Amino acid sequence: MISEKDKLGLALKRYFGFDQFKENQEAIIKNLLSGRDSFVLMPTGGGKSLCYQLPALMSPGTAIVISPLIALMKNQVDAIRRHGDNDSVAHFLNSSLNKGQIRKVKEDILEGATKLLYVAPETLLKEENIDFFKSVNISFIAVDEAHCISEWGHDFRPEYRRIQHLTEQLEHEVSIIALTATATPKVRSDIIKNLGLQDCNTYVSSFNRPNLYYEVRPKKSKEKAVVEIIKFIKQRKGKSGIIYVQSRKSTEDIARQLSVNGILAAPYHAGLDAKTRAKTQDDFLMENIHVICATIAFGMGIDKPDVRFVIHYDIPKSIENYYQETGRAGRDGLEGDCLAFYSFKDLLKLEKFLRDKPVSERQMGLEILREVMSYAESSVCRRVLLLHYFGEDFDKENCGEMCDNCRHPGEQVQAKDEMVLALKVIQALQENYTSRPLVDFITGESNEKLKAFKLQEHPMFGAGKEKPSIFWKSLMRQALLHNYCRKDIEEYGILRLTEKGKNFIENPKPTVIMIKRDLSQSDEESDAPVSNEKTGVMDQILYGILQDIRGKIAASEEIPKYVVFQDPSLKEMCIYYPVSLEDMANISGVGMSKARRYGAPFIEAIQQYVDENNIERPNDIVIKSVANKSKSKIHIIQGIDRKMSLDDIASSIHVSEDELIDELGAIVLSGTKVDINYYIDDVVDEYSKEDIYDYFMEAESDSVESAFEELQEDDITMQEIKLVRIKFLSEMAN
Repeated sequence: MISEKDKLGLALKRYFGFDQFKENQEAIIKNLLSGRDSFVLMPTGGGKSLCYQLPALMSPGTAIVISPLIALMKNQVDAIRRHGDNDSVAHFLNSSLNKGQIRKVKEDILEGATKLLYVAPETLLKEENIDFFKSVNISFIAVDEAHCISEWGHDFRPEYRRIQHLTEQLEHEVSIIALTATATPKVRSDIIKNLGLQDCNTYVSSFNRPNLYYEVRPKKSKEKAVVEIIKFIKQRKGKSGIIYVQSRKSTEDIARQLSVNGILAAPYHAGLDAKTRAKTQDDFLMENIHVICATIAFGMGIDKPDVRFVIHYDIPKSIENYYQETGRAGRDGLEGDCLAFYSFKDLLKLEKFLRDKPVSERQMGLEILREVMSYAESSVCRRVLLLHYFGEDFDKENCGEMCDNCRHPGEQVQAKDEMVLALKVIQALQENYTSRPLVDFITGESNEKLKAFKLQEHPMFGAGKEKPSIFWKSLMRQALLHNYCRKDIEEYGILRLTEKGKNFIENPKPTVIMIKRDLSQSDEESDAPVSNEKTGVMDQILYGILQDIRGKIAASEEIPKYVVFQDPSLKEMCIYYPVSLEDMANISGVGMSKARRYGAPFIEAIQQYVDENNIERPNDIVIKSVANKSKSKIHIIQGIDRKMSLDDIASSIHVSEDELIDELGAIVLSGTKVDINYYIDDVVDEYSKEDIYDYFMEAESDSVESAFEELQEDDITMQEIKLVRIKFLSEMAN
């Protein structure tokens, strides 16, 4: 007599070729075969699918698997058919099928040939399908990606909340198994309640993926992030990876940039037609391409075990998203690098999207974003933070240097008194300011905004000047993370004290913060040297030489230094040592026009410096630009030559007017002349135009943010500043 355990082992070997189960798989399958409800929380790569596929193959009747994505269904069905005797063993039912195909699926189910039917919730709940399922011998119902049921889940789908409607319509009781890779305790409870799971057994596997390395880098600028990504991938030549971004346009831009730098890459997003998406996915699986640049539309259910890296170009909208997406790396148990780029400005953009939401949804969204900020800006072990978020205690002090914070720990600082001071300042200034002016106030950094309200005369002004601004920025973030204060997004991020913060002022507790690096700074705001893969730091000696050359050119032409080359461009020259016009044109913020105009003395100086110091130039990581974004750039310039309105030009290349103005700024910085006087004359008055022009002539940098700080009292808008800056740079540098 074969025991139940032996039957399972034989079935596992027969259908899937495995000799043993992973972690909770065997217990879950036994529970399902006994007819009991199950809730399964198992990380990506843990073997969730097998928990319902094997019992479906062993049971009489058809198991219904509710799945959110058509691409996921197709992959799963193809995989099961490889393990079965014929293609009828598994089918999917969704909007991609024609009437003849739907009829064939239903015939196979009625004949008992189909063991697994994958169906989207929208299809499942059609009345004609509910009537059909009443006549079918259903072995059980599996709800995959069950977090879609919960409003607190990261991929909430309203249709999922109506699944119980089907189970109530069936003639006989059917057991349910709900599965997800990411769910907080709150989401778990919501799933079990909404599905009406009766006396279910819950199986929670460890969320720890010890083979994954987690790292967060500051997103200094879009261009810098792309350069870092290219360097990162080139150091992993031929390895497969996924880059996640928020916008469809960025997937295409980044894929194009990777391609011209010799990396086999393609974009993937919902705006592409189904045939293109399917081909891209197949090319990735077959390794005809190595890198996918994708929105979150890509990745669910992708059966590729050897993804070696996952990069988040944009910080994800939730920790659940982040964990699930990084979980696609290293599913074979070997190494996987998870790199995320973080900019506080990107987080603010996500906050703005919440302003028009209902109050309850807005509060929920803010809480989710606060967790993302906590993860990105924290200096403690990232693995501890991730596991704690999902309700799991990590019983080690650190992850064995498998995250950047443990590999490069920051400085711990006692800050109880400073936290009290920061909260008292928020209180004393009547909760009317965002964190940036508050930090300036505490450090005694006077600016036009503080002067306008005479805050430099306040008795607390400069009360924390003995500490640097990076300390106070870190402290303000910690105050938000500990819920001592909150952001009022309806009032543009003004900080308001919470009850917890008021209590802390009265009864302060020991507070430790980690000072490591300021992830909120942009490249323009930071004076820190740019890191160099070969030397560890930027070549400071060469930087001084190039600064002198730039100063002499600026003086001879009577223009500001930044018009020649901006500081970030000089710093990049001190990393890559460009010694030809082509090399110089590939430096961020240069371009061929500016390289031809100003590049020669810099190239000569760099070549001499390299020869005299026997420097090995990092030719393998010189970044090539994308044909000057030729099509859109030519279209923009032609539109301006025809004196089209900027709004019409923007519409013709499918970008917003703000994005077009930013693109024009990049075009003139790279040395191309554009004449938008016809447009400026209509939208900017003479006095404002003159004030802005004079400002940039005297300013140390071309930062529009600094210009706005200086000029906003004169009712000059940010857009007016950007437009006149384009005019200024175009006229001064061309």
